[in-house]
Amino acid sequence: MKSKKNEKDLMVSRQDLSLPMKTALPQALAERIELYPENKRRPVNKTVFKNNYFQLTYNTRNHSMAISSKGDLVYSAIPYDTARNYIQRAAIQYLLHPEEIRRYIELHQTTVEKYLTLSIFQVTGNRVDEQSFEVKQAYNAIMQNPLLEIQVAGRLMQHDETGPLSANLAGKFLFSENVKTGIAGYLSEYLNFVVQLANSLPLMIDGKEVQLLESAGQDQQLIEQGLTIHSDIDSALSLLPQEVKSGIENALVAADSAIVNTQPLLRSEYGEELSRLRENYIAHSVHPDEAEKYFKNVHSAENRNLINVVSDIHAKDGKLPFLNRHFNILAGDVSDSHVRDEEIAGVYVIGGHELVDILPETTDRSDEQWDKWRPFFNYEWFKELLQDPDEAWYLLPTGDHPFYEVVKTELAARFPKMNLLNNGSLIHEGIRYIGLTIPVALVKRKKVQQQFILKSLEKLLGEDTEIPTVIVSHAPLFNELSLLPETSEAYNKDYICEEPKIEKLFEKYTIIGAIHGHHHIPASSRRFKKTEFSGKRLFVVCSIYSKVNTGFELMSLLQEVK
Repeated sequence: MKSKKNEKDLMVSRQDLSLPMKTALPQALAERIELYPENKRRPVNKTVFKNNYFQLTYNTRNHSMAISSKGDLVYSAIPYDTARNYIQRAAIQYLLHPEEIRRYIELHQTTVEKYLTLSIFQVTGNRVDEQSFEVKQAYNAIMQNPLLEIQVAGRLMQHDETGPLSANLAGKFLFSENVKTGIAGYLSEYLNFVVQLANSLPLMIDGKEVQLLESAGQDQQLIEQGLTIHSDIDSALSLLPQEVKSGIENALVAADSAIVNTQPLLRSEYGEELSRLRENYIAHSVHPDEAEKYFKNVHSAENRNLINVVSDIHAKDGKLPFLNRHFNILAGDVSDSHVRDEEIAGVYVIGGHELVDILPETTDRSDEQWDKWRPFFNYEWFKELLQDPDEAWYLLPTGDHPFYEVVKTELAARFPKMNLLNNGSLIHEGIRYIGLTIPVALVKRKKVQQQFILKSLEKLLGEDTEIPTVIVSHAPLFNELSLLPETSEAYNKDYICEEPKIEKLFEKYTIIGAIHGHHHIPASSRRFKKTEFSGKRLFVVCSIYSKVNTGFELMSLLQEVK
């Protein structure tokens, strides 16, 4: 296996592999499916490849593939451990670029030492300084144990994306406690499996997504983000423990054989012990908002994307937390603190939080600042916005209400170089952007919502059927053009497109994609996908703000169209 090194920032190249598979299965996958008798009674999730502990399945409904552990294998003995996808991503990157994983941890040394200080206190009850011998010793132990190093890198990715960690820090960062969690054994078997898989089928694996290698085309940068048969993993093998290295080397020689090289944690052997551990677990949790002030952001706030998509920033200190002087697409919920920015340029659509953020800060409604809002005082939804916004979201009027025009005017004063698209359009460098005001997903009023969408699109699309068009809204238009996975608690199966005239419009015009926010989908899940709607292939983008994700570069998708 061989490939060139990707010298770009590790975190920049995390999740852009999420292109869905083509409907037609390549012969290699079809032949593998035929090998497993259980597939005859499985209409949806077909086994493609498996060993003792993991399996690759193909979903016949959405034409996607996924790696999952088989029932007996325990990922972690730590209760509420949510880092599996991050750690698997770090494992793939370690195979490809172990030196970058090391640099990523070193960049975060201050943060790691903070966690180690807390971990040592959890285990010993002793409060030690971050510069103490105990902390330095524990930090060095991470760097001397590649399987722990991978875990720590994954948890730092989680920290950067979702905020500071909490709960059972000792098991996550101290070598002496980590060996009891079973994660090292899980990782060892995971590494074996993905190498077996990449050596057996034309796939690209990034730690969460599995994609057909041919889907990446000739994009070498995209290919290098994941593990393939062409990847050079010799450098990583030289650093891994001998038993892990031997198992992976055996996988390269005999990809179809099941390999066991360390002892993973199995429910069949440790079931009662695991139950007791989790039953008696005492969380050592601190809310991320409280912990945030103790950690230093080591990532640059500057974003150089040419067409930068970001949403759900929820800025709380009166200013945008990132800098981009090119063209930005802000898909709503930008501010919770009356943010102003006179320099940021691009397009901006209205989200739910803007509806509260633009209201006067004074509670004295006799003040003249409230004059523009008086026409809405008697509406129930407006009363709820003032008293309890969480109860107001699903009472909001559809996006053609006069209220939103007042909101637009207020926002335009704060962002003078942004084009506020309240059911409006703008052409930028040959692409037409249509911005629809959809602050929330009105599932119970879906018919009314979709009539508004249809009416707005008919007006804004006009006579030009050829110009490439992207539709931007805060909440997704409907499930067919949403990045929210069906497995999410927020997913509602009823939020589908039931207006056939909308599909007809998509057929008639050159609509190439949709952008939304609202659902706070982390970048590690994916920031875009390709999907089929109205007989054509469209992209869907959702890029929420985090310290390591200050936006998604839309240019790569637009260039495919051009």
